[in-house]
Amino acid sequence: MHKHFAASAIPKGIHCLSLRLTDEYSSNAHARKQLTPPELLPLLSNNSHHHFIVATDNILAASVVVNSVLKSSSKPDKIVFHVITDRKTYAGMHSWFALHSVSPAIIEVKGVHQFDWLTRENVPVLEAIESHKGLFPNLNKVVFLDDDVVIQRDLSPLWDIDLGGKVNGAVETCKGEDGWVMSKHFKTYFNFSHPLIAKNLDPSECAWAYGMNIFDLAAWRKTSIRDTYHHWLKENLKSNLTMWKLGTLPPALIAFRGHVHPIDSSWHMLGLGYQEKTNVKSVKKAAVIHYNGQCKPWLEIAYKHLQPFWTKHVNYTNDFIRNCHILDPEYQQTDG
Repeated sequence: MHKHFAASAIPKGIHCLSLRLTDEYSSNAHARKQLTPPELLPLLSNNSHHHFIVATDNILAASVVVNSVLKSSSKPDKIVFHVITDRKTYAGMHSWFALHSVSPAIIEVKGVHQFDWLTRENVPVLEAIESHKGLFPNLNKVVFLDDDVVIQRDLSPLWDIDLGGKVNGAVETCKGEDGWVMSKHFKTYFNFSHPLIAKNLDPSECAWAYGMNIFDLAAWRKTSIRDTYHHWLKENLKSNLTMWKLGTLPPALIAFRGHVHPIDSSWHMLGLGYQEKTNVKSVKKAAVIHYNGQCKPWLEIAYKHLQPFWTKHVNYTNDFIRNCHILDPEYQQTDG
């Protein structure tokens, strides 16, 4: 119970960071400056660049995702970040990236006011791309990153993967060295005693990982993924939410059925937020590590041996971070 509460409460430091940066947006013209210089605006929809979409309301987490992509990239000047956030976080998120350059990459922050972060059933990237067709009208391939990931290897080869006409390049999660993290089939997520689920789905079908996906938006636009997604959300509501376990993945598993191209498992390592026995050697080798689970790396309940892979991308001497008493866990001593 304590762990669940610790996982769901926003840490004071992260809340403070958002408030201070929002104040900065009001008082400092630099914090309000346009993030993409006018002459570079066409690059926001240029398919010769590598486009990353990050959907989050956590400014510290967004900064780690962006920093780690840049540090790992062989061509940072070819990178475009699209950070999608909600109304209350927009000013603070914009301030952070206005005051902390990502050059030679470029970045835009979009406040999608209809985003409701409180409904755990929504799939952020699916909601964003589907409900707001104008967000990325001209982009073909994009990489979506969850806000609890760290990038450790150059991701540009992802754009060269032939998805074979599929929409979603993802790592499958039903086979792998960790028998707990990598043993996920549809039966893990869905209630097969429900007649509609039993009739339409196969319990042994392999699940896939959400949080580092390559999406072919051109292929996506030709599908009925949106209709399938909303149809099943409605069916689940009619069934009093009994068709699957709470969370964002099950409705996405249904919506993308038949549209997923499996990619090599070394691209995306999962479970750093719930598997304490995660193999550190494997962590070092993975292209993207994902702290999915309750023990997020910015929380006190994070696993101390897995946290440094995340904290090394935080500048703890930064004034905003220091003034909000966000401290490097490595140097924190527990007082009695």
